[in-house]
Formats: sequence, structure tokens, C-alpha cells
Amino acid sequence: MAKQKSRFVCSSCGQTYSKWTGRCTACNDWGTVEEELLTTPPPKGASAISDGQGPARLMDVQGADVARKGSGIGELDRVLGGGVVPGSLVLVGGDPGIGKSTLLLQASDLIAGAGARVLYVTGEESARQTKMRFDRIGAKSESLWIMAETSLSRIEHHVDKLAPHVLVIDSIQTLYSDEVQAAPGSVSQLRAITARLMAIAKGKEIATFLIGHVTKEGAIAGPRVLEHMVDTVLYLQGQRGHAFRILRAVKNRFGSTDEIGAFEMSGDGLSEVTNPSAFFLAQRAAGSSGSVVAASFEGTRPLLVEVQALVTPNGSGHARRTSVGVDSSRVSLLLAVLEKKASLDVAGCDVFLNVAGGIRLDEPAADLAIAAALASSHIDRPIPSDTVVFGELGLGGEARAVVSAPARIAEAKQLGFQRIVLPEWNRSELKQDQGIEVVGVSHIDHLLEVLF
Repeated sequence: MAKQKSRFVCSSCGQTYSKWTGRCTACNDWGTVEEELLTTPPPKGASAISDGQGPARLMDVQGADVARKGSGIGELDRVLGGGVVPGSLVLVGGDPGIGKSTLLLQASDLIAGAGARVLYVTGEESARQTKMRFDRIGAKSESLWIMAETSLSRIEHHVDKLAPHVLVIDSIQTLYSDEVQAAPGSVSQLRAITARLMAIAKGKEIATFLIGHVTKEGAIAGPRVLEHMVDTVLYLQGQRGHAFRILRAVKNRFGSTDEIGAFEMSGDGLSEVTNPSAFFLAQRAAGSSGSVVAASFEGTRPLLVEVQALVTPNGSGHARRTSVGVDSSRVSLLLAVLEKKASLDVAGCDVFLNVAGGIRLDEPAADLAIAAALASSHIDRPIPSDTVVFGELGLGGEARAVVSAPARIAEAKQLGFQRIVLPEWNRSELKQDQGIEVVGVSHIDHLLEVLF
């Protein structure tokens, strides 16, 4: 009998080797290289999608607007780009217990309640256990079907028989294909199953959602090729101990990757947070030094969040720098600007920075607010609680303009704030009275003078 040939594949990045190695030289991860048999033929339909028409001039191809279907959850539709696209393949990841299954259970019930057939396939629980979860969220649609199955061939058989409009797989790591001689969750199984599900989704115009496990680093388990194969990759994020959840798209062929969806976890499932700004600021302590409200932007949504700073003297000579929700290198840069351009002696101080609510601020428009919070804590003087600050800070201490200033101002006005501090260039570009006090600053010294 001929010896079966094999190769070794990194489950993290997909790099291949002729022999086993303890560390992947491509991504530098340890213990991720696994053996994969080569004698098994590829699954039927695992190749690229073909319409059988051959090449055609782009100008001759008949185009059409994508007919999106609402999921019944506005925040989910926002992140997807306006709704569920028929034939799309969506991968949803997140930490264990964060609410991935709950979100798709609720979406499945609402979609089925609108008249579409939905098949929910669970590979981690029995149908009875899944029914208990459906009862908890109050699901009662008659067009919602549940199946406990891990065999891809049997799932495909029932998909052909039921012809659902939406298919949910919970989770992709539990499925196996009879045509691949490897354990469920292995690199070869995941690649083959995802390719086949992609062929089913595209060929039958079935919107398919895949729930994926994540690694301890927070990335979706399995080779990165999975994220390249699917149309959309969503991550449900949140901090343990906090009920707030954020749904964020890191890849979306049918919409923007800048949008976020806001949810709150409760005993009845996930509820939409239609006004995240009010949610983030609900527990803000007025009159506390080191606290300031920043006007950020997530996609098309203005967002007001609280930035908290604690700056304390350090006698050991080894100052600590800890930041949550903001890039630590950005905080170090802003501290250097405060030291050099505003004459604040913060070099020997311990600095702790936090963005309340688990939000992450990545845009430069948060610079002035972060600098204001650091200065407020250092001199122990509170910033007026009715003030919102936004703008970019340059290395020379100058306040630089940012985009979408009117939308940020309108969000602050809606929540009852009385004063906006922003770069002078943004203030000069405002075309009309905003109905709120708008103060323009040109330099970090001017910012501190206005606030304190």
C-alpha cells in the first residue's frame, strides 16, 4: 500500500512546510504547525464560483443594485452596510460568552418573522438546548428551523430540501467533511468546509452566517485564509464585567468597515443602544479632575465618550505608562508635547489613561481631549462638565483641524452640552450659528488657557 503524502501547515497564517517545526517562521507563532494529508481529493464545489459564461467586457456585464434584506436589528444592518445581502458569506467572531450566538439567534427569529425561511445549525448544543436559548430571548417564529448537526454532507442535504433564505452555522470549527481525512477544526477541514459553504451561498443565493471561535490573541481561530474567503468579517467586542457590546466590521465587500453597532447585554438577550453617547456618559462623575468628554467619529456616527486620566508623581524613577482604549505610543507623544510646548512636568509621573465604556479611540480628533484630560489631572483642576473637546494636536503644539466638525457639534448639542472647544480652523469654517458656544483654539497653550 502506498504511503500517504502529507504536508505541514500553520493554523495561524497558512504557511506550508515539508516537515514539522515547532515555530512558524512566517508569523512566529509556536505550536501552530499541523500535519495535513494530501491524498484526499478536494471536495466537490470547492473551486471558485463560475457562471459558465467565460470572459466578458466589463461594460457588457449587466449590473444591478444589491437587494438587501433587513435583519430586524438596526445596529446589525448598519454594520453590514444596510442589511443582509443574499448569497453573502459572513463570519462572526468574538470572545467566548460575548454574545455571538445570542445576536444571531435574535436576528434569525426576526428574519424568520418577516417571512423568510431560516435554518439554524448548531454543532455545539442539542436542539433542545438551543430551543431553551430561543425561549430565553422570546423567539417564536414559525419559519425558523433548528438542526443539531456537524456533518457537512447532511447539512447540505437538508439545505437542498428546505431551501432556506438564511443559513446560520454555530460554529464553523465544529463541522467536518467526510471527504477530508482530518479532525474537525483542523486547517484542512476549515478550508474545505468554508469553500463548500461559499459555493452553496453563492450558487443558491443563501445568506450564510458563520460563527467562529477566537484564539487567546482575539483573532478568529484557523488559517487567515478563512477571512479572505468570506465576504464580511464581524467582531463582537466588549469588556468583561461590562454589559456594553460593540459589533465592528474588519472586512466588508458590501459596505464600509468604519461602522459600529452598539448593544447592551441583558437577561433577555442583546438590546440595541441607539444613542451610544448617552450610554457612555450616563455614569460620568461631574467635577472630577482628569475627566473630559471627547467627540469621536465611528463611520457615519458621531460618538461622545469620556476620557479619564490619572497623573501622579513617581518617586522610584521608573514612570509607568498605562492606557486602555488609546494607543500607548500616541499617549507618549501627547505627553511629550505637553512637556515641551506647555511646560508641564509630566516626565517623572505615572500616567494612567482610560476611555470609559470599552470604546477605542483611534482617530487623531481625540488628541486635544486626551491632552486636556492629562493636564487636568496633573494640575488637579476639573474641566467644566458642560464642555466637549475635539481636535488633532501636532508635534509643534498646534491644534489641527479635523473632519465632520458640524456633526460632532450637533451630537453635543443634542445631549445638552453648552460649550465646544475645537481647532480654530474648524471654527472659522462653520457657516452658521450652531446654537451652542463654540471656542476655537490654535495651540496647546491656548487650549489650557480656555479650559483652566
